[in-house]
Amino acid sequence: MPIPSDYEERVYAGVLGKIIGVYVGKPFEGWTYDRIMAELGEIRGYVHARFNRPVVELDDDIAGTFAFLRALADGGNSRDLTARQIGLTWLNTLIEERTVLWWGGLGASTEHTAYLRLKAGIPAPESGSIEVNGPVIAQQIGAQIFIDGWAMVAPGDPELAAELARKAASVSHDGEAVYGAQVVAAMEAQAFVESDVDKLIDCALGFIPKDSHIARMIGELRELYAKQPDWREARRWLATEYPYDRFGGGCPMVPNHGLIILALLYGKSSFAESLMIVNTSGWDTDCNSGNLGCLLGIKDGLATFDADGIDWRGPVADRLYVPTADAGAGVTDAAIEAYKIVNMGRALAGLEPVAPKGGARFHFELPGSVQGFEAERAEIANVGRSLEVRAEGKGARAFTRTWARAKDFGPGGYRLAASPTLYAGQTVRAGLSASADNATQVACRLYVEAVGADDAPVTAIGDDLLLAPGASGTASWRVPDTKGASLGHVGVEVSQTGVVHLDYLTWDGPPETRLIPTEDVGTAWQEAWVNGVDMLSFGRKGQAVGLRQNRGTGLLIQGTREWTDYRVTAKVKTDLAAAAGIAARVQGMRRYYALVLCPGAVRLLKAFDDEMDVLAEAPLAWEFGSTHELALEVAGTHLRARVDGRETFDATDDRDPLTSGAVALVVEKGQLGCSAVCVTPLGE
Repeated sequence: MPIPSDYEERVYAGVLGKIIGVYVGKPFEGWTYDRIMAELGEIRGYVHARFNRPVVELDDDIAGTFAFLRALADGGNSRDLTARQIGLTWLNTLIEERTVLWWGGLGASTEHTAYLRLKAGIPAPESGSIEVNGPVIAQQIGAQIFIDGWAMVAPGDPELAAELARKAASVSHDGEAVYGAQVVAAMEAQAFVESDVDKLIDCALGFIPKDSHIARMIGELRELYAKQPDWREARRWLATEYPYDRFGGGCPMVPNHGLIILALLYGKSSFAESLMIVNTSGWDTDCNSGNLGCLLGIKDGLATFDADGIDWRGPVADRLYVPTADAGAGVTDAAIEAYKIVNMGRALAGLEPVAPKGGARFHFELPGSVQGFEAERAEIANVGRSLEVRAEGKGARAFTRTWARAKDFGPGGYRLAASPTLYAGQTVRAGLSASADNATQVACRLYVEAVGADDAPVTAIGDDLLLAPGASGTASWRVPDTKGASLGHVGVEVSQTGVVHLDYLTWDGPPETRLIPTEDVGTAWQEAWVNGVDMLSFGRKGQAVGLRQNRGTGLLIQGTREWTDYRVTAKVKTDLAAAAGIAARVQGMRRYYALVLCPGAVRLLKAFDDEMDVLAEAPLAWEFGSTHELALEVAGTHLRARVDGRETFDATDDRDPLTSGAVALVVEKGQLGCSAVCVTPLGE
C-alpha cells in the first residue's frame, strides 16, 4: 500500500485528535454518566476552568502512546518487530513507580503487573498473558489506550496495524483487551484511505474472532443504532448489557470499547458531537475520548477541528509531555511526535525519512501548528507555514518552553520527569523575515531564559538582526554559560511594533555546561535530573548529589538524544557499591555506555536492553570513600576513558553502537556521591 499523499498532515491530525481527546476527558475521568450530567451537563469542549486545572496535563494515555512506539525505531523499523522487543522498550523507557503508568501495584494495575513480570525475567507476550495474570487483570483497558501510534505507522494497511497492535498489546494484556486494541488500530489505519464508518468497522472486525465479546457487542450496537436514534438510550442499553461488574477490575476493556463504537456511530463524524457523547457517557473518559479523537483526526484531517465553532487547538497549542527515562524527550509537541511517526511509517514502506526545513526542531510546516509557542506583547499565528509574530511594541517576544517543572501542572496526577532540551554551548539558529508592510526596519534577536535563584528568570540575549521591510535573514547564536541554571525558554525578541515571520528555530552542537552549579542558582536545577535511583539527595555530607540504589542498577539522567560526540566528566565518591560511575549516550535505563569503579577495578561497559557487555577492564587500586575524577569521551564508534587524568581505555564499539544520548550518574547496589558533572565538546 503506497503512503498517502497527505500522510504527514493526517498523522498530525491524528496526534492532535489523540491529545485533544485526552485533555477534554481528563478532569472527570472515572465519573459516571449520572454524575457528569448532574454536575457538568453534556461535555462540549474543555471544562477545565470549572476544576481550576490547566488544559494541558500529564497523562498516561498520551505518554504511553508515544513512549512505547519507540520500540519500532529501537528495533530498526522492522515489520518483524516482536512483542519481546516491545517489552524490552518498556524496561528501557519506564522508571519504576515514577513515569508513564498508573503504578497501582501487582494485581491492581495491569501495566504495573506486566512491568513487574518483565522485570522478573518473564518476557512478552507471557508478561501480559491470562495464564500468568488471570482473566480479569489481563483484560483491562490499557491495551487500547496506548495503541494509536501502531496504526499511524501503517497508513492504509489495517492488517499490519492489527498485527503490530496485537504484539504491543500483548506485553501487558490478553484476550478481549487485545481484540479491542486490534479493532481500534485497524480502523485508524484504514481511515487513511476510507472515510465510511461502517466500512471501517467491517474491516476491523475481520481481524478478531467472531465469537469474541468485542465482536458480538459491536454487532449488537450496530443493530441498536439502526433502530434507536437516541444515543442516551443506546448508552443505557450498553451500561445494562455490558456493565463493569460483568467483567471485573477497575477499568475493563469491553464496556469502554463499546462507548467508542457507540460514539463513533451516533456522532456521525462530527468531532464535537462524537467527543460530547463519549465523554458525557462517563467511565474511562480520557482514554475513550483520546482513541476516538485520534480516529476522527486521521479520518477527516485537520478540517475536523474547525467544523463546529469550538476552539479545540488554541488552548492546547500542540503541547504534550512524554516523561520517560529518555530524559530530553519529555518536553515535546504534536508536530515533533507526528514526524517521528511519519518517518517510522516511511521506513516500514521502504522510503527515506523527511525533515522539514533541514530538520529544524520548530518548522511550523504543518497547517496551523504553533509547536507550543507563546507570546508576550505580541500575537502569534501560523501563517504561510511560518509563525507570524505581530509585535505590539518594544520587547515583544515569541517563545517556547525548553523545559517544564512539576509546578507548571495542576496538583496530583502523573509526575513529570524531563530534562531541558537546550543547554549552554549549543548554537541556536532561526530564519526570520519582516513584513513588507512594516513602517521601518525591525531588530530581532534570539534569547534564552534560565531558572535562577528563587525561581527568578535569568535572561541571555543574542545580537540584533536588522530586517528592513520585506527583508529576511538568519540569526545564529551560541548560548552562553548559565552557571548551572537550567534553561526554560528560548525564543525571539522584537524591538518595536511590526510583523515578523519566524520560519524556523532550531539548535545543534554539543553542550558546554556544568550540570551541578558551583554558585547559588537556586534549587530548580535539581529537577532537571531525571531520577532513576532508589533514593536521591542533594547537598548531603559535602556532596552536591547523593545516590543510593538498593537492588540492581540506578541512573540519574540529564540531557537529550540529540547529543552525539562529547565528553562527560564527574568527580565521584563511592561507598559500598558493586559499581559506580558515569554514563554517556544514555537512551534510557537499559541503553548506555558507562565508566564505573568496581571493587579493585575500573570497567568500560555497554548496556543494551537485556545485555551488559564489558568493553574493557583494568585493575585499579582505590578505596571506598575516596574521590576520583572520571572522564568518558564518545566520538562515532570510538570511546576513550580517563581516571584521575590518566588515560585508561581506548575502545571501539562496532556492534550495534549507541550513536547518541544523554549523560548519567550510575550506581549498582550501593552509594555514589558527586560534586561536579560537566559536559563539554571534544577537544576542549
